[in-house]
Amino acid sequence: MKLRLLGKETDGGQSPTLYDTDEQMNGKDVYVIRGWRITDPATLAQLDLPAHETVIAVPKRLMDHLPKGTWMVRAAVDKGVSVRRARIVSEPVTDYIRFEHEGTDAAVASGEEVRWLPRKRASGIALPGNDFWLFDESTVLFNHFTGDGGSAGRELTTDPTVARLCRSAFEAVWAAAIPHGEYKLV
Repeated sequence: MKLRLLGKETDGGQSPTLYDTDEQMNGKDVYVIRGWRITDPATLAQLDLPAHETVIAVPKRLMDHLPKGTWMVRAAVDKGVSVRRARIVSEPVTDYIRFEHEGTDAAVASGEEVRWLPRKRASGIALPGNDFWLFDESTVLFNHFTGDGGSAGRELTTDPTVARLCRSAFEAVWAAAIPHGEYKLV
């Protein structure tokens, strides 16, 4: 079984970890989760656990690493909707970008098109000052971040001038960017 890291939650030297796999068990796609073994007899008694299974506990935030929305993307793509994502990245990339790149295979498999643009190749492109999502070429959702990368909230606008700017910037980035399958991390 080949494991692909989706994420981990290190806490005090322990690292509950979530992996995707390339195999099935009992005819089903599975994740592999590393966590803390449950040994409390009272807890185990509540579970009616077969001998071939075990129970673990993990921090709830580990589940944040599960691929999100891939079923929604697949449903939209199946209806003829184009779902495209462009990521502008500084090189050499951070560990977080490596994690994002590795996890992008699930998004691509669900029908999303993803391209990567090294920041040094974006110098000639006029870009909005914030990360954004563009919906139906008319609605923009800006993501604002703090200096340390935390969320500082979102802003939704339907201003046609702003939408036009974001659409133009996205298309310029898309044209210059490298398809996910061809982008090699530096």
